Amino acid sequence: MWPLIRILVSMFIVLETTFAGLFNGLMIKSVEMPEIETGEYTQYVDPFIGTGGTPWTAGMLSPAATVPFGSVRLGPDTSFIGGAYIVKTNTSGYYYEHAHIKGFSHSRLSGTGAEDYQMFRITPAVGEKEAGIIPYSHLYEKAVPGYYAVYLQSLDCLVELSADIHTGVHRYTFNNSQDARLYIDITSTAGNYNAAKGFVNVDEENAVITGGCELGAAFSSRYEGLPVYFAAIADKEIKSYEIVGDENDLGIDINFGNINGEPVEMKVGISFVSTENAYENLISETEGLTFDDVRKNALSDWDGALSVIDMESTDNEIKKVFYTALYHSMIMPTNFTDVNGEYLGFDKEVHTADGFTYRTDMSLWDTARTTHSLYTLIAPEIQYDCLKSLVEMAEVGGALPRWPMGAGYAGSMLGDPANIVITESYLKGFTDFDVQTAYEYMKHSSEVKDTKVGRDYVDLYNKYGYVPDDLAPADESVARTIEYSWEDGAIATLAEALGYTQDAAKYYEKSMNYKNTFNPATKYFQARNSDGKYVWNFSPYITSFYDAVMIKKFADAYCEGSARQWRWNALQDIDGMIELFGSEEYFVKELEDFMEDASLTRAAIDPGHGFWVGNQHDIHTPYLFSNAGREDLTQKWVRWTLAERFSSDINGLDGNDDGGTLSSWYVFSAMGFYPLAGTDKYWIGSPNIDSATVTLGNGNTLDIKAVNQSEKNVYVKSVTLNGVELEGTYITHEELMSGGELVFTMGSTPNK
Repeated sequence: MWPLIRILVSMFIVLETTFAGLFNGLMIKSVEMPEIETGEYTQYVDPFIGTGGTPWTAGMLSPAATVPFGSVRLGPDTSFIGGAYIVKTNTSGYYYEHAHIKGFSHSRLSGTGAEDYQMFRITPAVGEKEAGIIPYSHLYEKAVPGYYAVYLQSLDCLVELSADIHTGVHRYTFNNSQDARLYIDITSTAGNYNAAKGFVNVDEENAVITGGCELGAAFSSRYEGLPVYFAAIADKEIKSYEIVGDENDLGIDINFGNINGEPVEMKVGISFVSTENAYENLISETEGLTFDDVRKNALSDWDGALSVIDMESTDNEIKKVFYTALYHSMIMPTNFTDVNGEYLGFDKEVHTADGFTYRTDMSLWDTARTTHSLYTLIAPEIQYDCLKSLVEMAEVGGALPRWPMGAGYAGSMLGDPANIVITESYLKGFTDFDVQTAYEYMKHSSEVKDTKVGRDYVDLYNKYGYVPDDLAPADESVARTIEYSWEDGAIATLAEALGYTQDAAKYYEKSMNYKNTFNPATKYFQARNSDGKYVWNFSPYITSFYDAVMIKKFADAYCEGSARQWRWNALQDIDGMIELFGSEEYFVKELEDFMEDASLTRAAIDPGHGFWVGNQHDIHTPYLFSNAGREDLTQKWVRWTLAERFSSDINGLDGNDDGGTLSSWYVFSAMGFYPLAGTDKYWIGSPNIDSATVTLGNGNTLDIKAVNQSEKNVYVKSVTLNGVELEGTYITHEELMSGGELVFTMGSTPNK
């Protein structure tokens, strides 16, 4: 039933997009879109990668204009014809397969399955026509980092968008003699959710419009709403305006009169503290600047950010995918700090960031595995901001978050992934934050759940050494046990690093709890009841997605996947996990079967029960072959994944990017190494680039060379660092940060 539903929805999407897009394209008059310059690195970025594809396995990305780690992500919110809503098609606001635009809102989550933000949507209109959804064609749409443009034929209007950290800048060129109007939806938000408490004020003397609302979407509704404010200034005289609706459905219709051919520019500052701060953000960032000035600054910011890795490849497709992936890794976490240092804390009180930038929107269950590891290498200031922000969140809210969004605990997914980020960072030399406070919160969550976040069923986990399935009915008992064990391993590692040997021994023992769900008869991690017996309804080939529509449940002990996809997850004890299989040979055989059972296509309608890099619990599995003595298979499958599960298409990712998680996987793997999350180690893989110069966070440079690398030469014959041949499975963070030359010599046959 579930695959059939997915197929029918996909068919509807294809038909709607094909016919509406064709119609829009045929009806459009000949329009010459602006030629927008790009820089040395931004020329390879395509913001449309990952914006389309099968809804539930799409990248969920947006071509919105933004700057690195900014607050504003200004872009189009799209829709099906007639405004029809289908869940999981445009959680970022934009979905390439849509053929209509609702308007242009000022932020969105990047690459997630959650719909939030999308506030203060601006929709152009002309004459007496009511603002509504507008058809558009991809023939007349373009985006580069920091810039988005689309021509709207029914209005004869060119829309251009750019941004600074807290400010969105719009330019609308109406090519007709009708009145030009902009409608600001004060209470807009994502999906079918609602905003409330809308208000708007017009300072006619100074031509400033201010207002705000309280968002209550997928995540912000989980903590009683997120207040957000704006201040807007246009460069054309407002002939008239009308405030429409009430506080729960509020807008302002602004009329500029007949400005035929003359663009109107509007700057919109955003704040989560006050309208005064929104105005101050706007003035500080864009006063005296034109739209083109802001656009050029945004492009320069992106070129500077991307220059941290100067990569070379004879394959332009690889360069495009690589730099777009690096770009996507730098969209979130969000800068939540106004220019005066103020931010809204988890207690809904205004705080001041002292010596750091408070950041939020961290998809930690995902980004803990790749993205934060990338920041430790190339963006230490961002990583420090995140560490200090996590501690601040815990101090105010009572627990380390696992998915902080805006000013509260979204609580999405499970476990304590912040443990992984904090421990890994400390091991890598990030010590200039309150690690002691973080450590105490990590320990507390392993023992007690006394906040709305933390470990569900932690009392049962501690009592039985696993989460009993009968006492946690249909609630991911195996996945929770595996995750909690991994995170207890992070506590043990940090305790040892801090010199707390007794704690280290205690939490090391708890980190072995994952073994308590391993059934030696089936060689799978399997649900157990409180009497110790394994549940009868078990099949490794059924995923939790199928369970959603099945009468008998077979996979509800697992989170977003199958028993096969959760079979490889003891990252704190890889050697011990391999021993459970009985032999390295059997482990390798089962792991290769799993890899070979990957779906036939990238971003498939049904990703199946085999390897799926598009979801996080098995994202690392190609690298596990190395731990069983088969580095050649790691090299084979890493290169297969790079080639087959990433592309420059609109469905160029194999699943939700989740704040840059999949994109960071690509960046690491393309360079030839990949982080073992929660440690200071990186697996050695197989690079698909020819060379790269990485500007490291400590100022050193690392020159990576892949000698004889090609589509056929995927096997590593040797690896040297500064002339010394590396042996073993890993390279350490300290070794990489020392800089120098990392050389991979490649060949067409494995070493063994």
